Amino acid sequence: MIIDAWMQHPTPRFLSHRAFASLMRWTGQEPPSEEIPIDASLAAMDSGGVDHGLLSAWHSPAGPMIGNEEVAACCAAHPNRFSGLAAVDLSQPMEAVRELRRRVTEDGFKGLRMLPWLWETPPTDRRFYPLFAACVEMGIPFCTQVGHTGPLMPSDPGRPIPYIDQVAIDFPELVIVGGHIGYPWTEEMVAVCRKHENVHIDTSAYTPGRYPPELIAYMKSKSGRRKVLWGSNYPMIPPQNALEGLQDLGLDEESRNLFLGGNARRVFNLTI
Repeated sequence: MIIDAWMQHPTPRFLSHRAFASLMRWTGQEPPSEEIPIDASLAAMDSGGVDHGLLSAWHSPAGPMIGNEEVAACCAAHPNRFSGLAAVDLSQPMEAVRELRRRVTEDGFKGLRMLPWLWETPPTDRRFYPLFAACVEMGIPFCTQVGHTGPLMPSDPGRPIPYIDQVAIDFPELVIVGGHIGYPWTEEMVAVCRKHENVHIDTSAYTPGRYPPELIAYMKSKSGRRKVLWGSNYPMIPPQNALEGLQDLGLDEESRNLFLGGNARRVFNLTI
């Protein structure tokens, strides 16, 4: 089974956000003017042989870019294909905690995903800490981006050291998934994963041919093979493209199966 640890069903609000102007330019795309049917995302998954996706909500200081209710509707319509990841309003910490709890208990969401660069503040900001405590209490992971930002926003909030390292020190029970491999600080991210039992990496936004050597070596190690999750970052990268060249990594069967789905099933407590 292949599980996509990072994807989103895009909305016009999402793709037209000013931060994505650079991505639209690189890919030669234009933001859509109309809502995109969920069938388009399902078709992209099918083309890549992806069985299940962790579908992300997005919330910026200006409001939802992909709302939790939209993600919940997709998951309810296709429960075998999607599980939800919530996003909340960091400027209202207590309401953010209530919204996270509501989505987990009522809609079955499997985690929280927050993008510190959208808020131009690192995950060590005090407003994140009530959310981390709630994640620990509910047994769900905190998912975030590590590494530089392709979008036109500051990259510093994505540094694994000191930020992810400090969060893992303050919340050793918190399961953390750092998406986008941490480049250009991938070696830092691997070091943080080695140091902290509950810190993981996902490979979203990168194709196998672009994985740094230190990440590939970690994926093949006895401990690292249980710490790296596959992701696409659809729609920025179609799942089929995000899997192309996987056979060239030289992973053994166990490492490959853990990478493509086993680790995600364990980290997100999926029963599919």
